[in-house]
Amino acid sequence: MKSLNEGRRAALALLFAFALLATGLAGCRKEGGGGDAAGGGGQGGKKMRVGFSQTETDGPWRIAETKSMQDEAARRGYELVFTNARGDTATQVSNLEDLIAQRVDAIFLAPRESKGFEGPLQAAKEAGIPVILIDRELEGPRAGEDYVTFIGSNFVEEGQRAGEWLAKQTSGKAGIVELLGTAGSSVANDRHQGFADAIKAFPDMKIIAAQDGNFTRAQGQKVMESLIQAHGRSITAVYAHNDEMALGAAQALRSANMNPGKDVLVISVDGQKSALEAIVKGEMNATVECNPRFGPIAFDTLERFKRGEKIKPKIINEDRFFDSTNAAQFVGEAF
Repeated sequence: MKSLNEGRRAALALLFAFALLATGLAGCRKEGGGGDAAGGGGQGGKKMRVGFSQTETDGPWRIAETKSMQDEAARRGYELVFTNARGDTATQVSNLEDLIAQRVDAIFLAPRESKGFEGPLQAAKEAGIPVILIDRELEGPRAGEDYVTFIGSNFVEEGQRAGEWLAKQTSGKAGIVELLGTAGSSVANDRHQGFADAIKAFPDMKIIAAQDGNFTRAQGQKVMESLIQAHGRSITAVYAHNDEMALGAAQALRSANMNPGKDVLVISVDGQKSALEAIVKGEMNATVECNPRFGPIAFDTLERFKRGEKIKPKIINEDRFFDSTNAAQFVGEAF
């Protein structure tokens, strides 16, 4: 009997040891899974909900930007609440108000225009929701107070690089059509200013016409057709604020038997694949890169902010320049 009792006690002790071991392993598994708000999208097992207020989804650049944000959110385990203003500032303000009402954990804002967002920014601030600007800046609100930071390209420098290239290629003499981006946007204002600054030292470089093409290929073509009728062969160069308008202008020039890339130099900004392909074919001459793939740097910045790190008021992307010397080399990786 004694031997039997000792056997039972030994068996119970062994079972108890296994139970303790299983509990410890389960605890290790729980501790090692998930994430936290500072290092990724998980917060106590709950996904962080981050808003992305996009101005529109027309054209390759915006499509690439949106995809980059969505892909990076998914990769890091965030729930991305996406809104599309469809090119309307009032709609974008309403979208922001909805995101704030939903109590998202943070907001990425790509503002359509440079003004009109003071109300939503103040509401986000009062709700404790950090806002990070991407792509375009705002006039008035200040980084570090009204929003965390701006992430984007130096639009003034983009215009300067385009103007400097054109001055060199034309020996400082050109009749220029400038196709402007969306009226009231920081990107249109800055790309114009940078270009104007670059050519002001050359009195024979004249902007003979400037008109809003709204960053679209169709509008760029329509505007260019009208300007060709008005100015004819006095046009020797086109500076477009984005590739889509430049490609539309090139089509209008071809239709008017004014060979783009040869009779009329065409330079723009963005660096999209179809523009690089046009450069390779000789139908465009150059484009200044404006990288739309914001996802990695945007979420890196948000996570640094959540960790309490000091964030600079502006984070400027480094962009390349494409012309006939290197377009073929980079066309495969373009958006």
